[in-house]
This record gives sequence, C-alpha cells and structure tokens, in this order.
Amino acid sequence: MRDIDAAEDWLDTWTAGVNDRAARAAQLARRVSDLTARARSHDGSITVVVGANGQVLDLELDDRLRELSRQILRVMREAQHRLNDQVARQVEETVGADSETGRAVLDAFARRFPEPDGR
Repeated sequence: MRDIDAAEDWLDTWTAGVNDRAARAAQLARRVSDLTARARSHDGSITVVVGANGQVLDLELDDRLRELSRQILRVMREAQHRLNDQVARQVEETVGADSETGRAVLDAFARRFPEPDGR
C-alpha cells in the first residue's frame, strides 16, 4: 500500500509541476505577444514600431516625408493582406478550409492581416 501512496504522491507532484510550467509558458506567450519596440533614426526623421513577430506596426516620417509614410504603410498592408490568399490555397491543399485547423489558420491570418482601409 505504501508503494501505491508514494506513487500517487509522486504523480501528484509531477502533475502540479507540469501544470505550473504550462501556466507559466502560457503567461510568457501572452506577455511576449503584446510586446512592441520603437526605434528612431539618428536625425529623428524616421520612427519605426514593430510588434512581437517583427511586423511593422507603424512607420512615422517627419513632415517632409509624411505622405510617403502613408503610402509605404498602405502598400505594406496590401502586401501583408495578400498573404491571406496564399495561405488559403495552402490550407485547402493540406488540411482543408473546413477543418478545425484550417479555420483556425485562416482566422488567425485574417485577424493579423485584415483588408487595408480604402480598398
């Protein structure tokens, strides 16, 4: 009986450790996914903000370059949005768009790269 009790204690301890590590890993993933970083050129004319995946979230140029900034961001977002069609083809060819995995992947890309404004 002692061996069974010891085994149950060990299993409980092991399970608690696994659950704790999983919770910490999920917390880390949430924290990292919310991170952004900002960098500015030496002369201050250009500022770039990137998200946790390295994607450009914002590009700021001084007044002389402001319209160029808007155009660059608009074209960048269009290129990102076009990934959705390519991903959709790959999903259809592999797991199927109606599968749970396919829907999750398509939804993730649609949220990450929505249709650009002004289309």
